[in-house]
Amino acid sequence: MANTLTGLIQTIYQARNKVSRERVGFINAVDKDAAAEGAALDQIIRVSVASAVTSEANNTPAVTVPDTGDVTGTYVDMTISKSQHIPVRFNGEETMALQNSGNFADFIGLRFQQAFRRLDNLIEADLATSYKNASRATGTAGTAPFNTAGTISDFANVLKILDDNGCPKDELQLVLSNAAWANLRGKQSNFFKVNEAGSEDMLREGNMGRAFGFNLFQSGAVADVTRGNTNGSATLTTTDYAVGATSLTLASAGTGGFNDGDMINIAGENNGIWYGLATGDADTSGGGTLVLNAPGLRKAQTTNSSAVTVPAADWSANLAFDRSAIKLLTRPPAMGNDLAVSKKLVYDEVSDITYEVAEYPGFGQTTFHVRIAWGWKVINPAHVAVLFG
Repeated sequence: MANTLTGLIQTIYQARNKVSRERVGFINAVDKDAAAEGAALDQIIRVSVASAVTSEANNTPAVTVPDTGDVTGTYVDMTISKSQHIPVRFNGEETMALQNSGNFADFIGLRFQQAFRRLDNLIEADLATSYKNASRATGTAGTAPFNTAGTISDFANVLKILDDNGCPKDELQLVLSNAAWANLRGKQSNFFKVNEAGSEDMLREGNMGRAFGFNLFQSGAVADVTRGNTNGSATLTTTDYAVGATSLTLASAGTGGFNDGDMINIAGENNGIWYGLATGDADTSGGGTLVLNAPGLRKAQTTNSSAVTVPAADWSANLAFDRSAIKLLTRPPAMGNDLAVSKKLVYDEVSDITYEVAEYPGFGQTTFHVRIAWGWKVINPAHVAVLFG
């Protein structure tokens, strides 16, 4: 049997089907776009975003139509930022030995299986960092959600954040860690009661497709976040901030700092609200500026010199969001007229990602590259919320 891509394609497809069963909830949940063929690596792709309407006018009769209604278009720039491959190589002697023992297909299948698995995990881990652009957070930092038997308020609380931000409800997604899913399966008996839940999927299979308007996904890559400012004592300057403010000025006080992606609480009118930081400050002792993710302050801040704190424990970033809020761009790498003698696109029905497999012959050996190019971006932070774990 020749070591060609044509001869191995069935083995590759079988390997793909095995890997696609792994937990890649973020890949499944986000808005995927495989139509970025015209974009080179690191070239900007501009995604239009609808601006909020903040003005209105009275319906006053007039001879002419009012000369109003123009808006300034807004957009988010993103790129195809990564292009990587996993090599699968074997030589003629290895092939002969495997064929003679009857293990060739199994061994090569496992090699491709690990290649697909690795690329899936790389993309999944990138998408998990979307917590850095989340608007706000709810839950108990350091404790997996749904931890109290019979209590499912975590669904309601994270949904409230999205409701407050005006998030559409067409495709709400909730990506949960393995620990959160363990609590759902082990402590929330109401989901096992078919007469109440309306489905036996959780009881029979351990699966639950939807709850409280969310499509539920599981991911082993949910980010574990190390909080900043563990030394504390940071405060704002004596400045008032209106609802929607995103730029906050720090007084020269305290030690330590805030990380990009931290969740912060502002004492005073905003007690109990955790805001996502787009931009932190490495050293609060010299003052500085904190930038909140959209839509900014939920309540006006008029309590001067308010303390700014992070959660009491490090946390895991389970994510609730509208599908359109996070975009993933994928395409085969642009390799030009390289030395590959054969290429094949392999589509994964579960993750909805198309990988390219290319064959490179060598001296006494053959190398296959499983490869893809991708980029990702949070398009609308207001439609993303963290459920602490």
